[in-house]
Amino acid sequence: MKQSNLKYSCLIAVLYFGMNVDAQVTSDSTKVQKIDEVVMIGYGSRKKVDNTTSISSISAEEVTKTKVLNASQAIQGKAAGVQVTASDMPGSTPTVNIRGLGTVLGGRTPLYVVDGMYANNINNINANDILTYDILKDAAALAIYGNRAANGVIIITTKSGKGKLNVTYDGLIGVRTPLKTVKMADSQQFIPYNNIGLAAQGKGLLNPNQPYNTDWFKEITRTGIYNQHNVAISGSSDAVKYFLSLSNYDEQSILKGTNYNRTTVRTNNEYRISKGIRLSQNLSATFTNDTPKSLGIFTTAYKQSPLVPVYYPNGQWGQPIYDGNGNISYSGGRFNNVGNPVQQLFFDNQKTKSFILQGGLKLDADIFSGLKFTSQFNGEYGTSKYYNFVDTRAIWLANDPTRTVAQYSSTEPINRLTNKNIDYYNWVLSNYLTYTKKIDNHDFEIVAGTEASVNSGLSTLVMNRKNLPAQSNYWNTLNTDYYGYLFSDNTTKALESIQGDRNTTISYFGRLQYKFMNRYLLSATVRRDGSSQFADGHKWGTFPSFGAGWIISEEEFMKGGFFRTLKLRGGWGRIANQRVPLNYLPLLSGATYNYGFGTSAVSNGVTVNKGYDPELGWEVTEEASLGLDFGILDNRLTGSFDVYNRETTNIILAVKPYMATGISEVNYSHMGSVVNKGAEITLNWADKIGEDFTYSVGANYSYNKNELTSMNTSKPVSQVVGGNLGNGQDTKYFNAQTVGQPLGSFFLWEFDGYDANGNMKFKDLNGNGITGSADAGDRRFVGSYIPKSTLGVNFSMTYKNWDFALTGYGAFGFSVYNGKKAQRISGENIEASVANDYWTASNTNAANPAPNTAIPIASTFFLEKGDYFRINNISVGYTFRDVTDYLRSVKLYVSAINPIVFQKYSGYSSELSGYNPADPNSEGDPYKGAGIELDSYPTLRSFVFGVNLNF
Repeated sequence: MKQSNLKYSCLIAVLYFGMNVDAQVTSDSTKVQKIDEVVMIGYGSRKKVDNTTSISSISAEEVTKTKVLNASQAIQGKAAGVQVTASDMPGSTPTVNIRGLGTVLGGRTPLYVVDGMYANNINNINANDILTYDILKDAAALAIYGNRAANGVIIITTKSGKGKLNVTYDGLIGVRTPLKTVKMADSQQFIPYNNIGLAAQGKGLLNPNQPYNTDWFKEITRTGIYNQHNVAISGSSDAVKYFLSLSNYDEQSILKGTNYNRTTVRTNNEYRISKGIRLSQNLSATFTNDTPKSLGIFTTAYKQSPLVPVYYPNGQWGQPIYDGNGNISYSGGRFNNVGNPVQQLFFDNQKTKSFILQGGLKLDADIFSGLKFTSQFNGEYGTSKYYNFVDTRAIWLANDPTRTVAQYSSTEPINRLTNKNIDYYNWVLSNYLTYTKKIDNHDFEIVAGTEASVNSGLSTLVMNRKNLPAQSNYWNTLNTDYYGYLFSDNTTKALESIQGDRNTTISYFGRLQYKFMNRYLLSATVRRDGSSQFADGHKWGTFPSFGAGWIISEEEFMKGGFFRTLKLRGGWGRIANQRVPLNYLPLLSGATYNYGFGTSAVSNGVTVNKGYDPELGWEVTEEASLGLDFGILDNRLTGSFDVYNRETTNIILAVKPYMATGISEVNYSHMGSVVNKGAEITLNWADKIGEDFTYSVGANYSYNKNELTSMNTSKPVSQVVGGNLGNGQDTKYFNAQTVGQPLGSFFLWEFDGYDANGNMKFKDLNGNGITGSADAGDRRFVGSYIPKSTLGVNFSMTYKNWDFALTGYGAFGFSVYNGKKAQRISGENIEASVANDYWTASNTNAANPAPNTAIPIASTFFLEKGDYFRINNISVGYTFRDVTDYLRSVKLYVSAINPIVFQKYSGYSSELSGYNPADPNSEGDPYKGAGIELDSYPTLRSFVFGVNLNF
């Protein structure tokens, strides 16, 4: 792809949307100015200089420069106020927070609008197909999307044809390795540490001379390899614009056995039906194949002892078993209860296949001069298939080399197979009028329209079977007795069909934008949404906003002064979140009543088992914001400054039923408020030296304070217990005490040194005189995983045919919990730093306690600073131009992605979104795994070589 002029950084990216956007250089080759930058604002576009709201725009070049699977991951650090937390696990969804987190139980992700289609994520989109990436941040901009907009809106426009026939190919191959690893104790360090714990238990000690020294992380990982190929054909004539692309991404990731493949086909065309009438069509199909593995394998590898072999000499799986002489053996006692990570990988047999079809038609008709009618229909259909085969008997035998088939219980299944099929569909129909008029010094634009949407909800079919014949393909189990093999127990249903909530909405919206004398700006929007999600009387909501701007640099007294551009803007708006828990009344059957006549049941019945709040609706957010845009030194130095106050006044929380009601399930009510206050700064310097050298240096900084500011205590709020470590310990709580704290704050005991035996002590914070032990009343809120500030830096330059780019990203003022380290009990491995410095009678000032056999208490000892700064991308390219009559250019490039990180955290990565493939809704959940390093995928370093051909 031909490189655009890099004199603009990704901080204030120039958008190419049907307009000529270029840099004008004066005769002295030093003065640079930008013209006609355009931003997408929802149901239309606007010149950036005329916009009154806060919108960050990122060009297609910036999105594709970082060669990663998901386009959202590529924008990390490129927009102020936008925090992207990504997992490098193939197929994962990055967490995107725009100006903070405002909900506890509701949906947290922004709304994605892809060519007019609403989407929950953009995992299926090839980044090379993206033309513009616009992020609507303040409520004045977001109100046009009403009750969907509380978490921000990201508008993505994909490419279309332009000019002569153009064929491009972009191909790359890359290798991936963990960015940071944790050095674990080897056998010589492990044995003396662990023998102290064994002695405390009265068990035999390990022999210091052992034949094995296994590096478990090395055994389960490999050098990851990925490649990507993109072909695009585009062009236009007087009657049609056309664009067709085909892409394939394939990755063999670092965890052995995990493979991911995604193929996307896209076609975007625009037809000129007649003068003033245009029909646009877009269609994309995405096919994905994935072989995931349990992320718990990483934790198992961390915990398993280096003394355990992968295999015994006879080929059986190694286990943590030692004999009476303290030697690793086939039989004897276990010195820990951790599994064999390589065995776990071998028996982990999961596969996923998915298909997503998205498309739409858009009709634009010029009714008369200045008035245009637009009708747009977009639809999406998705389906996925998943299976998980568990070889139950084989796993049981592998866990103990002394076991035999004859010992296996005849009542237990030999194997189990879970098949899951999911499908859904969505559609959106929008019809609106756009009227533009200029009268003398007055410019008007009015948009008015209606919109209807349907979301079918997920339709899920799950089937569990047992004792299937061994086979290589568990998608189709031919020649099996489907009914006879059905399996169920206390936790598993043999067959389950679930239909998710169907949601329909109808909306009316309008927007007025006014400009007077090219310097005074006003805008106002209103949207009225009706949603089937809510009860009568609460289905409809109105979401207004207004904005104002003053282009001060257009005033006569400012012309020719220091500021080439100076604009003040501000606004207010109300938006909402409809992705919240709903009212429903479940029935409890089998209830028995004796009416006071003894203990025998006189009647069986059915009762309502949940309360109902007739006032329940959506969560509503109000935001006021103020911004300043400027450009000095002939706009070589440009920047913006924004401040905002965003308050969600009626967050929905679970309410415990009163005991007298006999109801067991919680219900939901509007119970509290959350405030996000913040500031954002963006600076960019762009210049040209001579005819051949251009460069750009930019940075953006964001600060956000998140706080639960109030809670209605007249109702008993159901306490949220989260951040579970899988060992009986929890790290997060949410209740009335949380007022004044950020969402997702850790709730821990405070470490207070060691007692006389080297065990951890905890502070007596409630003053009840119980010191040293983990008294329930001594826990306190201490730190949150949500960063208070983020920093993005960008540098790029071109010299003749060479180009260079560097980007970096940092997050500061947050905490992470070292969940792997906090899980350890007796016999499990420790980090080398622990093995080299732990409490003994002669080392009482050690950094770590004495070896202990108890489950570690969830305390501040395991809470660490998460601050980090990482170089996200370094790329160098060289372009050969006009190679032949048919080959316009050939570009060769190399990239290093995440090559360097600076962090104090002792674990693998402090960028922890909490992604869990078994629970997609856990992504970014403040009361699940976010901010806890446990069963998490390491951040990866990639080196890429690629070629771009432009025909």
